[in-house]
Amino acid sequence: MAYNTKGVFYLDTSIATTTGAGDGIATLDLSSYVQPIARGRTKGQGLAIYKVWWDIADAGSNGPVDAATTGTFRAGLISFTGLPAAAVGGASLTNEIIAADNDLMISGVDFWGGGTAAGDPHPNVWLEPSTEVPYIVVRDQVALMVSVTTAMNNAANVNVRLECGIMTLDSATLNQLLRTQTV
Repeated sequence: MAYNTKGVFYLDTSIATTTGAGDGIATLDLSSYVQPIARGRTKGQGLAIYKVWWDIADAGSNGPVDAATTGTFRAGLISFTGLPAAAVGGASLTNEIIAADNDLMISGVDFWGGGTAAGDPHPNVWLEPSTEVPYIVVRDQVALMVSVTTAMNNAANVNVRLECGIMTLDSATLNQLLRTQTV
């Protein structure tokens, strides 16, 4: 499917950091958009994610994160099944799960606070799909994962918005995607 604005829709999810370090997971159920099994003449379908927008906002005001905020975290949107949702501090992510070399990664962002009134908090998007080459999800779930490595002095909300479309897949493409999106 070529990028077509008529077939585009949006999905979103979010997770809140705390003022402590730790890992957290928010899940987004995609089962109504994904059909990884071709039946009869019906082809399988996947969810094409063309763009991911990241929004890191102050949890108390929903405005921009205060410039004096300290702390660091890495967040990623991952095509992943099997991990339950958990607040920050309630999950334990394995090393290198939120990394560009993980085949399940859709998009990722790093955040580090400036720590001074004059300093800006810096989000850095380091991985994202494109309208030319979308990430095609063929699993029932994506997870927004966050790993707070240095405690934050102010909690923040990590929000993502996905620009998506349904993509019909031939058997060979579907099988390849199922193999690459298996843990």
